[in-house]
Amino acid sequence: MKLNNKVFGLADVSLHNNNKDCWVIINARVYDVTNFLNDHPGGDNVLLDVAGKDASEEFEEVGHGSAARLMLDEYYIGEVDVVIPSYSTSTPKTPKTGTQTNLQASLQEEEQSRFSFMMKSVGLLPLITIFVVAVGFLLYK
Repeated sequence: MKLNNKVFGLADVSLHNNNKDCWVIINARVYDVTNFLNDHPGGDNVLLDVAGKDASEEFEEVGHGSAARLMLDEYYIGEVDVVIPSYSTSTPKTPKTGTQTNLQASLQEEEQSRFSFMMKSVGLLPLITIFVVAVGFLLYK
């Protein structure tokens, strides 16, 4: 496996979405599967349907075995980070509209969950303060 520790933004990966340049994201790792398109047992369309996108769900749903997982190492080119800005040197291509990767949706859901927890915690602060003051008052007497 090539360990070049390269980090790509989602926008960078989305530019690689055709049969001449095909990248996919599987479990936050980026793979250049361009050279594997003709060899994929399910046909090249399976990969082209998820080209430039997060294909984690599709990869897991098919039930790929250990051999397929080992093959991924050969095509590994880096990690994906949805937080970093994209600075691609390629000619920009417009990503398909109306699509949102599973990774983006997961991050938004996690962020909303954290915000909700924080707001609930802040709401409990006055009650906790009153309780501590009351206990302190009772213990001081």
